[in-house]
Parts: sequence; structure tokens; C-alpha cells
Amino acid sequence: MEQKILTARKDYVEVDGWLQENAVKNLFLVSDHSLQFLRIRDYFNQLTERIGVSVHIFDDFAPNPVYESVEKGVAQYQAAGSDAIMAVGGGSAIDVAKCIKLYSDKNGAENFLGQEITANTIPFLAMPTTAGTGSEATRYAVIYYNGMKQSIADSSCIPGTVLMDSSVLKTLPLYQKKSTMMDALCHALESFWSVNSTGESKTYSKQAMQMILANWKGYIANDVQANAAMLMAANIAGKAINITQTTAGHAMCYKMTSLYGIAHGHAAALCDRELFPWMLKNMDRCIDPRGEKYLGDTFQEIAKAMGCKDSKAASEKWREITDALELFAPTAEKEDYKTLTTSVNPVRLRNHPIRLDGETIDPLYHEIFAG
Repeated sequence: MEQKILTARKDYVEVDGWLQENAVKNLFLVSDHSLQFLRIRDYFNQLTERIGVSVHIFDDFAPNPVYESVEKGVAQYQAAGSDAIMAVGGGSAIDVAKCIKLYSDKNGAENFLGQEITANTIPFLAMPTTAGTGSEATRYAVIYYNGMKQSIADSSCIPGTVLMDSSVLKTLPLYQKKSTMMDALCHALESFWSVNSTGESKTYSKQAMQMILANWKGYIANDVQANAAMLMAANIAGKAINITQTTAGHAMCYKMTSLYGIAHGHAAALCDRELFPWMLKNMDRCIDPRGEKYLGDTFQEIAKAMGCKDSKAASEKWREITDALELFAPTAEKEDYKTLTTSVNPVRLRNHPIRLDGETIDPLYHEIFAG
């Protein structure tokens, strides 16, 4: 499916066009609590009076959303008789909206996770309010059921239309701007070296990486054009991982966020910072079926995309960026290392091109926290 990208103007006439094109009469709006601070809030407040489209707002979910929130969302969607879904928010809002779309026609008396997903034609527009997760471009949604992470995957949940509004980034807290940007950069990097990479995914990775590195300083300084570029870069990086999925950097970072209270992108950047040079020193452990030479060539492609003379310089540049952003490692206790090592999902390690196991992951965690 070719995703349509819209660029928002002040009056959001693009949304009017999308609503009219899809003959929407009852919009189901999934949004996190950032909506109250956004310019588009006034658009929704006036929508019914102005063009006769009713709006049902669903915001009963939290970061790292739980299954019960999806249940409530589906029930409200069905009760409201809505005929389209729009998500405004970060990755959590978009993931909840994806699940509502997927389960909108399912039996609420049974567990959605056990029911077969069938594609539907509900119009779905997403407006990301952070430049990082790329959730608006992927077939994945993450929710938690009984405390366990559930990754739901189906191409029919990818929003058919994305609205890019760079004004949403102006008031984003600086730490969140930094960490979400690094999440997008990690997506581009990990997709590049993934065993599942293709020519298409590498094109996306290269484009996203170059856009992020060309604009990150302006983005941190809140330059309007750089903000707009970063939103697009995150979307393109999302398209890359939609093909390849993420690798060891993401597998290793999840427990760090809950143990130390740091943002996901911050943790992923720290993991990839140590994985990058370690991989270059352990090419003989290559498990990519295309071989060690192919992987070496891929690292050279990464270096070129990063504007570096070779892969060693590229790994050093990664460290320089995390240091410049002051995304430093937290302090780990001795007993944390076993918890971290055993938390890593082995399924995600299969996507990684260099063989990893408990004996290699533990010293990598020590390097992460030493750094």
C-alpha cells in the first residue's frame, strides 16, 4: 500500500479534504493528553459545527498501553457508530488506534488476541506528535496483556494517510526530542545491518539516516524546516523497519527503560553505541546468510550514509552524537546485569547479523554502563 503523506497548513484544510474524500460523518479520534496543547485541538472543537462531522475522542490509555485500553476503545468505537479513525499522538496513541482498527469488527466477549485478524477498509489517518517511533509507517502495534508485551502485526493496520504537522514539535520537551530522534536513527541503523534487509529497506535506511544527520542540530534548536525534515525522516525509518524489524539494540534496550526510567530511544542509542564497534571486531561471528563480505560491505554503506570514511569512523561518530546530546548511561547495580541479560528476547536476536548469546550480551551491558 502506498501511504499518502499530507503536510498540514494552519487551517488543516488537508484533514477536511480527507474527511470529505472518505465521506466521513463520525470520526473516532484516538489521542493522548498532548492534544490539549496542540493547535489542531481547535480544529476538532469546531469540526461538527463547521462541516457536520461529529467527533468522539478516546484518550483512556497510558504510555505502554494495556489490552484493557484497547477493549474500551473498541467498545466505544462500536457504540459511537464511527466510520473513520484518526490518531493524534506518539507511538502509544497510534498503536492503540491500530488495534482499534484491527479489532473493530471483532467479538468483544472473546479475547481479541485469540481472534483471527481480517483486513477492513476503515479510513485511518495518523498524525505523529513526535519524530521518532515511526509507528505511523509500520504494521506493528505493541500492547501489554497481563504484564506481558504483545506485538500485534498486520499490514492492514498501517494508516493509509499520514498528516505531518511540524508545529507539534515546538513544545516537545528537549529530552523527549533527543530520545525520539535517536530512536529513529537506531531504526535506520539496525534496519541497515539486519539479516532481513533488502535493497528497498536499505534505500529507506540511507535516506532516513542522511536526513537525521543533516538536520539534528537544527531540530534540537527548534528550527521549523529541521523539525519538518525530522518528522519525515522518522517516517522513512519506520518504513525501513517495517520491512526488516529491529535487531539486538532494541532487544537489549527494553529492560533498561523500566529499570532506570530512561526513554526508549535513549536506551536504544546506548545499546547501539556499544554494539556497533563490537560487531566490527567480531565479523567472524557473522550469521547473515549472505556472508561476512556482504556484511562488511553493508558497514561501508552505513559509513558512507553517515558521511564517514570507514565503518570505524562511523561507530565513533555515533558515540560523539550521543555524547553531544548528553544521553549518558545510568548507573547499574551489580545484580542488574543478570536481570538485563536474561530479559533479552532471543527472537529479535535472530534478526541481528552477528551471533549473540548470554556470554556476549553480559559484557556488552558492562560496556554500555561503563560508557
